[in-house]
Amino acid sequence: MTDVNPGLEPVRKALQDLSIEDNPAIVKQKSRDFFWYSPVLKKQLDRVTGDLVVTPRTEDEVIRVLKACFEHDVPVTVRGAGTGNYGQAMPLAGGVVLNLAELNKIKEIGPGRVVCEAGALISAIDDATRPGGQELRLHPSTYRTATIGGFIAGGSGGIGSIRWGGLRDLGNVISARVITMEAEPRILDMTGADLAKVLHAYGTNGVITEVEMPLTAAYDWVDVIAGFDTFMDAARFADALGMQDGILLKELGVISAPIPHDYFLRHRKYLRPDQSVCVMMVAPFAMPALAAFAEHRKADLVYRADTAEADEKKGLPPVFELSWNHTTLRGLRVDSTITYLQILYPYPDQMKKVDAMTKLFGDELPGHLEFVRFDGNVTCFGLPVVRYTSDERLEEIIRLHEEAGCPVFNPHRYTLEEGGMKQTDEQQLAFKRESDPKGLLNPGKMIAWDDPDFDFSADGPFLFQGLR
Repeated sequence: MTDVNPGLEPVRKALQDLSIEDNPAIVKQKSRDFFWYSPVLKKQLDRVTGDLVVTPRTEDEVIRVLKACFEHDVPVTVRGAGTGNYGQAMPLAGGVVLNLAELNKIKEIGPGRVVCEAGALISAIDDATRPGGQELRLHPSTYRTATIGGFIAGGSGGIGSIRWGGLRDLGNVISARVITMEAEPRILDMTGADLAKVLHAYGTNGVITEVEMPLTAAYDWVDVIAGFDTFMDAARFADALGMQDGILLKELGVISAPIPHDYFLRHRKYLRPDQSVCVMMVAPFAMPALAAFAEHRKADLVYRADTAEADEKKGLPPVFELSWNHTTLRGLRVDSTITYLQILYPYPDQMKKVDAMTKLFGDELPGHLEFVRFDGNVTCFGLPVVRYTSDERLEEIIRLHEEAGCPVFNPHRYTLEEGGMKQTDEQQLAFKRESDPKGLLNPGKMIAWDDPDFDFSADGPFLFQGLR
């Protein structure tokens, strides 16, 4: 994709005692994430690959990689497990893919906290903390494969957000250890307000090597699916349930018919083709209250893990693997032509906005909502399935949502700004100037660095020079 960087050979020589992979097929595989959820990004990024994969085993080795690459002007893109789907981990300028999978130690567990290296699998962290009755507050639907460093650098929330909000809410990350990319890399221990400099920054302004995360009480969460005749019935049920402070939930999502029956193949026996569903993870002690709430609201509990027979549950994926972006993934396995969007329906009139968008788009955008706490209020994000026809129609759908007061976090863009709030994060930009003066960390993902004059109101997307 790119011309051969003359700094690669000196870097290879300087790091020859480390784990280096240069087999083109393996390098390409390690250069990819789930960008292909988007037909737009698939066209733009399909040929993107790094030149070398370096897998450090210690923080000192990370520093050596950054120092050598800085000296020889070789770009570095940090990789966790590659489970993101905005192209966050795609090395647009080639260079070194810094694979942190071997930095996976869980170093300390205490009351309400865990310290671990960035490459630790999220499921492995919970495996280590649960014997003491604790678990992480938040995790993505890719719980079994995602790393904690990748989650906080590329994610925003997920399972647990109905109780705890998002990763950037103060307190949901306690501290992060960050390495700068300079002639002499510095180790920075960041906490409090400083964490906003590196959370959801795609590794553009520092390499996170260690994190301290808060823990909460662990439960044997009960998977529950409730069926409804209409999508809005399910949405209104979930909206009301999310505001029941006494019913402890970890997941609360709504998926419109016919998606559950068509895409949730192992759960199909519980579902009618015309049935919309609410999927929940409920604390065991809250099940009597949930059942009473469901009866009052005339919700049909079509599946309860606490009353299902062992043989019945065998082979069923957990509810969290029906939710968030796993909903889209299951859909893509059935119909490779679909894609999705990520939409905020702002509080307090979220149901009015959901209803309006549902009526406007119909079966072109089968609904999918995830209920969260956002700025302290219960509201919902939309992750609707999009029956994709063209880039132009996709842009029109986005425009119509935003004109209706529903901001779109665009998963068909690979930059920080276009995927978020269409404006520069001045704090992250200022930190990049300090921590990555040559702009070698994950080039092309921060528009404010590459093109400070870029017009976010223009019709066209930002295209990094290396892709043109």
